[in-house]
Amino acid sequence: MPAVEHRPTGFGEGRPSRFVVVIPAKDESELLAPTVVAVKQLAEVDEVVVVDDGSTDGTAEVAAASGAMVMHHGRSRGKGRALATGADAAWQRARTEAGVPPGLVFLDADVGSTAADLEALLRPVLDDELDLAIALYQARGDEAAHGGHGFVVGLARQAILSRTGWRPKLPLSGVRALTMPAYEAVRPLAAGWGVETAMTLDALRAGLRVGEVGTTLTHRPTGNDWRAQIHRARQYGDVVRALATRPARP
Repeated sequence: MPAVEHRPTGFGEGRPSRFVVVIPAKDESELLAPTVVAVKQLAEVDEVVVVDDGSTDGTAEVAAASGAMVMHHGRSRGKGRALATGADAAWQRARTEAGVPPGLVFLDADVGSTAADLEALLRPVLDDELDLAIALYQARGDEAAHGGHGFVVGLARQAILSRTGWRPKLPLSGVRALTMPAYEAVRPLAAGWGVETAMTLDALRAGLRVGEVGTTLTHRPTGNDWRAQIHRARQYGDVVRALATRPARP
């Protein structure tokens, strides 16, 4: 796609040397602790914020015991809102502080100890190669590494391709690193499971440098039982709604 000049307001020049990690979590007590512990060991990580999205299984307690800052939603408001709660708090703080603002990392709660490889995703942002870096997962078990040909993945991929000319391998990847000016360009985030597709579209349309980065991160695969099918249906609806608020341009 042709380059588009975009200069977000409110922040000075310079690349981040540290990051705030935002983890949305709903009933993720099983894998959250190893995720938080692994990411807190990275030298580039300044703070880990877990947004407890109405959990009922002790997620907040696990997050706090693992050393994360915890923010709460009294009831579930969806992934997009959970990400926005943590990221907006970091964004507002950065606007009041002098110097280069930290970058942001959006991290899924279920990556577990593989979060130790997050540095591979941060490197292109640190080195001024990308404004938004999107993680490619490794396969876990029988799951296809890049999401296969699922109908939700296909919808998101085709929408991004047709509207920007870029074809992502993993358009629904929830693990992303970006500069604070890049976050300013893509906020407000879309609701629910449409957040990743909308974020990618908004970033590309703003002329930001977006790319996918190979990592050894893994996450819990979505199964094929009735709960998984309901989850995919909700994903599909959220992506459709996000696309409806971002109509195709000539």
